[in-house]
Amino acid sequence: MKRIYSTTGNGIGGQIKRRYTDFVVEEVREDGRVCTVKRFNEEGTHLEERIKVPKQTEGVEQLHLDLEKINKDMNFTIRQLARYLQCSNRRISYAGMKDKRAVTCQRISIFQPNVERLEAFGSRGIQLRNPGWEKERLELGLLKGNKFTITVRDIDLPQEEIEKKIKTCFKEMKNGIANYFGEQRFGGIRQITHRVGKEFLKGRFKEGVMLYLTHTVDGEQEEIKKARERLYETGDFAEATRLFPPKFRYERSMIHHLCKYPNDFVGAFGKLPKKLRYLFTHAYQSYLFNLIIEERIAHGIGLKKIEGDILIDNVPTAQLFGFESEFTKGKLGEIEKKILKEEEISLEEFRVKKMAEISSKGTRKAIVLFPEKLKLVEIKNDEFYPEKLCATISFELSKGNYATTVLEEIMKKQNHGSESR
Repeated sequence: MKRIYSTTGNGIGGQIKRRYTDFVVEEVREDGRVCTVKRFNEEGTHLEERIKVPKQTEGVEQLHLDLEKINKDMNFTIRQLARYLQCSNRRISYAGMKDKRAVTCQRISIFQPNVERLEAFGSRGIQLRNPGWEKERLELGLLKGNKFTITVRDIDLPQEEIEKKIKTCFKEMKNGIANYFGEQRFGGIRQITHRVGKEFLKGRFKEGVMLYLTHTVDGEQEEIKKARERLYETGDFAEATRLFPPKFRYERSMIHHLCKYPNDFVGAFGKLPKKLRYLFTHAYQSYLFNLIIEERIAHGIGLKKIEGDILIDNVPTAQLFGFESEFTKGKLGEIEKKILKEEEISLEEFRVKKMAEISSKGTRKAIVLFPEKLKLVEIKNDEFYPEKLCATISFELSKGNYATTVLEEIMKKQNHGSESR
């Protein structure tokens, strides 16, 4: 998808996520407190620290803690912690997903954990801190937003020009930028999550599962790329169980099911965690949302309020389509209908009878993003790229918004990383 920028001028170029500490995400809690990264930042000691859980108050069953991690998938982290505590994954909850290839810190809650085991927990890539008992468990969305501290490397510009471009871009962004969903929503390097989601919504479960299992792109590890290509050529699920590397556990669980039930693609998709299954639908909704923004810009409407706009906090919104969605009146409704027609999808198809949990009623999301506390932290020589410079910036975003939306405007460079929400 071609990005239409909201800011003028050329970007600074460069690349992100050269190393994990280049992308730091700190959750901002509902009360404004920040879950601060301490162990895995550049100045951190990287030493393990054990926590001391305070005495539990009678009737208060949820233990809240800060969870800091480095290069860890959230679902994997929860499973690792639950396995150690000898409890169900469902006892552990959190307010928002965070990046894997990053250093992140966020609040989690655990229902009635084994305190003795928890106090003995240690991991090279996970740190638990600041325990406290609360009555309520954390649920998705119970956060204010995220603070990002990001280093852009491999910049081939003089320091004065980098500083000027960044500060000029910051000034423009204060008026708002197009609130695109970032590329992490669409599946990282393969960028197929939304395409798979569309197949499922259309009821084409075989096509969706096979797309998920077999689609390859340049840049994937050679072993998994060859395994995908071989499965595409042969359709031999028994052979695929041997070829797919163990770390691709989601693919392997689907393949194992198809070995037993070769035509049960609905059941194979059902082997994925429930939260993950819904992400495919949401990815397709997000793709359509981005198309609406692009169409507004192409029609000269842009991000400004016009007649027919539905506002949230006085900001125009666009559809995240679902089976209960209603078309907006006037020109905006024409854009919505045009997009759905071109995509050959109907609102009713967001109701999936064979797998109700991936159905969606629909909602709306602001089309304008207002980054806060924009700051140029430093510009210095880049130790990874001789004769190049790197720039570290920080900013805060409200929940549900993406750091690479901001980075796209600063770098003016497509396809360079992923982000948190």
